[in-house]
Amino acid sequence: MAAPEDAGRRAAGPTRRSRRLSIGAVLAETRSALVTVVRNADLRRVQLALVTSLVGDFACATAVTVWAYTVGGASAVALLTAARLAAAAVTAPLAAVVSDRVSRRTALLVTSGLRALLIGAAAAYLVTGADDPWPVYVLATLAGVFAAPFRSAQRAWMPALADDPRELAAANAASGTLESLAVFVGPALGGLLLLVASVPVVLALNVATFALSMLLIARVRRGGRRADDPDGPDGPGGAPSPGSGFLRELSAGFVTVGQDPDLRNVAGQVCAQTFVGGASKVFLVVLAVEVLGTDAGGVGLLEAVLGVGAVVGGLLTLARASRQRLGGDLAAGVLLWSLPLLAVAAWPSPVALVVALVVVGAANPVVDVNLDTIVQRMTPEATMARVFGALDTCYIATQALGSLVMAPLLVLVGVRWSLVVVAVPVAAVAALSLPRMRRLDARLEAPAALPLVQQVPWFRLLAPAVQESLARSLRRVEAGPGATLVREGDPADAFFVIASGRVEVTQEGRVLRQQGPGDFFGEIALVRDIPRTASVVALEPTVVMSLGRHEFLAAVAGRPRSLVEEVAASRLAFRG
Repeated sequence: MAAPEDAGRRAAGPTRRSRRLSIGAVLAETRSALVTVVRNADLRRVQLALVTSLVGDFACATAVTVWAYTVGGASAVALLTAARLAAAAVTAPLAAVVSDRVSRRTALLVTSGLRALLIGAAAAYLVTGADDPWPVYVLATLAGVFAAPFRSAQRAWMPALADDPRELAAANAASGTLESLAVFVGPALGGLLLLVASVPVVLALNVATFALSMLLIARVRRGGRRADDPDGPDGPGGAPSPGSGFLRELSAGFVTVGQDPDLRNVAGQVCAQTFVGGASKVFLVVLAVEVLGTDAGGVGLLEAVLGVGAVVGGLLTLARASRQRLGGDLAAGVLLWSLPLLAVAAWPSPVALVVALVVVGAANPVVDVNLDTIVQRMTPEATMARVFGALDTCYIATQALGSLVMAPLLVLVGVRWSLVVVAVPVAAVAALSLPRMRRLDARLEAPAALPLVQQVPWFRLLAPAVQESLARSLRRVEAGPGATLVREGDPADAFFVIASGRVEVTQEGRVLRQQGPGDFFGEIALVRDIPRTASVVALEPTVVMSLGRHEFLAAVAGRPRSLVEEVAASRLAFRG
């Protein structure tokens, strides 16, 4: 029987030759990832709820942007964009705390319901024919406030719905692909409705998509508990104690990011990308007029072009989900957000603009999907929404900054040099970070002992990030034939999982049973805080993986007591 390290090398991934991407390989891996997600009914419902909500969101955003440009020009678009982003940035940490304190399902239902009410009120106001734009600005801004907590709760829910890290990566890639479809379908639908109907009709569509999203979320069967529920999947490193101060909880996400150099680097990368994203909310309107030669409504066409690219990027991300090159792919995505803009600045033609936006659109899911998976793999479930909330605050703030900077830049230097000013620093940041992001990939590589952890009943309930942490905490112990691994009556200091070989379990000199690879022992004395109840001796060259007392008890402390006791009771007469 191979040692776990050998198994890990075999399972680590395909050979270099097989990693060469072909169209057939991309399609096969994309299909495999999609099938993985579709088979999980709860993941499927959450994905459909997300894309339904986003289609309405993007259609609504297109309509409101065009309406704002018609009312007040580029300055009005910049002001509205900055106001929505600034309000969301300020409230995101508070909303994330709430998302970690109520069930994920409740957080999604409440935020969707509130957004539906606000957008519905804006539609009703426009139907009256009133001229004052400020009520629409305020209602649209308030609706934007609840967009970030919706995404934070949705992303934090995913690890509880996925069965393993690869399924989690596939689910995130599927989310990215569906979001890419929404980026294409939403603006196109919004633009079409503006041609045949009016802005209130588009807003009414958004309300309907929120309602459908709520119906799908309500049907999700599992994973809806609070992050701090003692039976939740947070495991070691759980939520703050009930006595934690409010400010401490509010800042928990920022503290987690600040203490981890890799998370800080990832945050800096995506902040650079979102700065350009915020600027694009303004310069796309100008490019539609000056380069395409359309009116402001042409921004819907450009958004649709971005969506086409995003679909391509989403499919590529799905195909790469099993390769787990998260850091390198994220940095490449940020780089591709900036370089095409320099090409447009050099050759401002409709063809160059369309090609550049396809590339930028393709880069978007590459950044988003890898960002989500990195955060989900590196943070405990109990504080995950707050980490996403902290990151969203930073990203929204840089988006707002980008939109605010772009408006005066357009006046001072024109659209071509404005693109250069925002794109060059972002390209430099992405290029310089590539080596460090590749090192992050090494950190995120699934540990070889992970399959052993996933075979233990109560460890299966843990979030993927916690399972990986436990797998990295395992220590290899080799034993020759006749070696005693556990002695009856000794103090209990570790839990064991057999990687290879066979052992014999005895109690008071009586042979109880033999155990082999994937089996485990030592949990009874740890859970019940008693001396070892049996002895375990190796029958042949054996490798076991040992988990220390503290790590084991921390992992099972949040599991349903009935499960741990049931397994322990069924084995009490056989194992120590």
